[in-house]
Amino acid sequence: MIDQATIDAIRDAAVPPQNLLIDGTWRQARGGATQTVSSPINGEPLTTIAAGTAEDVDHAVAAARAAFSKGAWSKAEPRFRKEVLHKVADLIAAHAAELAVLGSRDNGTEIQTSIMSEPGTASATFRHSAECVDKLYGEIAPTGPAVLGMIQRAPVGVVGVIVPWNAPLMITSWKISAALAVGNSVVLKPAEDASLAVLRLAELCMEAGLPEGVLNVVTGSGAVVGEAIARHMDVDVLAFTGSGAVGRKLLRASADSNMKRVYLELGGKSPNVVFADAPDLDKAAMISAKAFFKNAGQICVTPSRLLVEESVHDDFVARVVEHAKAITVGDPLDVQTQMGAITNTTQMQTVAGFVAAAAEDGGDVRTGGTAILEETGGSYFAPTVVGSVAPKSRLFQEEVFGPVLAATPFKTEDEALRLANGTVYGLASCFWTENLSRAHRMIAGLEAGMVQVNSFGPIDNVAPMGGVKQSGNGVDKSLHAFEKYLNYKTAWVHL
Repeated sequence: MIDQATIDAIRDAAVPPQNLLIDGTWRQARGGATQTVSSPINGEPLTTIAAGTAEDVDHAVAAARAAFSKGAWSKAEPRFRKEVLHKVADLIAAHAAELAVLGSRDNGTEIQTSIMSEPGTASATFRHSAECVDKLYGEIAPTGPAVLGMIQRAPVGVVGVIVPWNAPLMITSWKISAALAVGNSVVLKPAEDASLAVLRLAELCMEAGLPEGVLNVVTGSGAVVGEAIARHMDVDVLAFTGSGAVGRKLLRASADSNMKRVYLELGGKSPNVVFADAPDLDKAAMISAKAFFKNAGQICVTPSRLLVEESVHDDFVARVVEHAKAITVGDPLDVQTQMGAITNTTQMQTVAGFVAAAAEDGGDVRTGGTAILEETGGSYFAPTVVGSVAPKSRLFQEEVFGPVLAATPFKTEDEALRLANGTVYGLASCFWTENLSRAHRMIAGLEAGMVQVNSFGPIDNVAPMGGVKQSGNGVDKSLHAFEKYLNYKTAWVHL
């Protein structure tokens, strides 16, 4: 938790112009170009970040490769890497208020969500990765007595990481802590709209004792910096969270360059299925609204399609509407705020476009549907619930990444499954029922990487997070996350 006095003491702190981190040195972009960072809280400029170039990426990758080859990190004893990652976790926790406030100023997340989901999760993730460092064993293959088959794990080398703006500190930590834990070097590109907390994290990594060149950060546009990382011939693995459109570009770039492995988490259109026999419809409505409208719906796993059994549909949706109307929207740095700002004006326009399209498709806007608090100069949109959303409509099929909830009725369990699985996405899902047999059928039938039963909330680091279908490949979190950043080598020894 965080108190208002702590927030107010640092909310207006000056943020100096930000540079690139390459080979342990903070430097300007080649040519000195910068990009202005404006806060979605009030639309006012916060600072500038360096507008990196392809040449900057070349230098960052070269530094990462040199550090990997030198071996101060890649060949270090696991206990050394463990100690450094624990120090990173400690420093994140010590600077949690600073990181949360800086992040909220940058991307508009309400502070109570930010403090838990950003530094809170980041610290826990680095600590989890630290504890896993010395527990990733090799294997001995089952062979006859004349042969010894040894299967070794080795870091891949240079890992490129590209992260989005909605939860930059959390998602960055998922990826880089695992990549670093097993000995890789990293070239990281944060989102242009949310680089500040990630850059501060990089400072803390250096303070914790990460060797120079092991972590490099190049800010700038996706079209320049992201493209350069994706096409670089000396990047071995690329890990990305973001849109499907960009994910496809990254796959093409890999094919056109060195065929680097590409791991993608591409968002979702997660179903929230409510059966009439849900154990507590009031609780289900409250959790459904709270889970969806957190961070203004700008969460990849958010349960954005509300599928409700016909016999309780009208009553349940009405309850969700009342919860939506009661949400306090406003200044993300006010502890009473329950929903903050949309990250940028472009995304605001996208959200408004979805509402207009939903109305044209026959959807019924039960509450919200408009921009609000325009006098602040910030980017705020009312919590919105749209009923009667047809399965073929744009709102049902496409990810909004904003506070627009789509409600659709169903009659039978089979229909509920067809609707739940009726998009190209397969990231997260949840459902509510007291019927144990139905619960097992739904778990088996839902096409999603994650299923939650009679709840919806964060998943612990011990369990993998990833999707199927067009929600991506590979996972973050858990022991399985390290597999993305490892090569396997078989040694076949004749005795």
